[in-house]
Amino acid sequence: MKLFKRRKILVTHGGGFHVDDLFASSAFYLLHKGNVKIKRIKRGELVSGADYVYDVGGVYDREDNKFDHHQKGAPVRENGIPYSSFGLVWEKYGVLICGGDEAVADRIEKRIVIPVDADDNGVLIWKPVFEEFRPYQFVDYLMTEKPSWLENKKNIDIIFKKLTKKIASVLKREIKVARDDVLGERIIKEAYNKSQDKRVIFLERDLPRHLYQEVLSSLEEPLFVIMPTSDNQWKVEAVRKDSSCLESRKPFPVEWRGLLDQNKLEELTGIMGVVFCHPSGFLVSCLSRESAIKLTNKAITD
Repeated sequence: MKLFKRRKILVTHGGGFHVDDLFASSAFYLLHKGNVKIKRIKRGELVSGADYVYDVGGVYDREDNKFDHHQKGAPVRENGIPYSSFGLVWEKYGVLICGGDEAVADRIEKRIVIPVDADDNGVLIWKPVFEEFRPYQFVDYLMTEKPSWLENKKNIDIIFKKLTKKIASVLKREIKVARDDVLGERIIKEAYNKSQDKRVIFLERDLPRHLYQEVLSSLEEPLFVIMPTSDNQWKVEAVRKDSSCLESRKPFPVEWRGLLDQNKLEELTGIMGVVFCHPSGFLVSCLSRESAIKLTNKAITD
């Protein structure tokens, strides 16, 4: 018979909520598999019996599980972005929440934690192309769950707890995706290390574009990556100049681009089994591995 485990007491501020206290609550929810009780208190109210105190209290004490960031001298990252309560919680418990995998925790840190911390501290980490527009973000959705100024706020604590569970589900999924991405990155790096000609990298399965482009564009030599596709064909993709742009290091020749007639493309390239070249010149589809290799060699030498 399992002994009942006491629920961990989470204490944060009451009233209006922000994305950092929501995500911090969700992090603790995952850490303790939902066995938590959230207490939202008034600012200045004495705290007692808490296992964790965050975004309230005016104290940051990592060892004593106090994670406020509103006081003077609150922690700031080396890159200048201050921590919010979520970031402080993640700094201590993120690796544990991610099953001990530091690489996974680091991906979540960059993808979710730092943007949340920056937003909560009023630090802009992106610039709009059009000044009058901004992207609709997950935080915007979360804030629409708050009662508007015309609505009754008596249920705000219930809403907070509901959102904590919802965000925990999102965070759990993000961790799963990050774990799979880390594995994919390792596979790509192994393929690079095994490649005799570092200009052409072979992958034995169709991995996500954002992964192989990010990894290979960070290396100097790769020009093309070859892999099978889900529809039993092979594709050759030009490696980007860097992960932040769409420009290829060596796009396919202009005369190949946008051809939908397989016969014309085969005639033009002199290679059987070439079926399509993207109009922008970054992608070619072939019927076999052999035709993909021949076409890549031609693209390199031409």
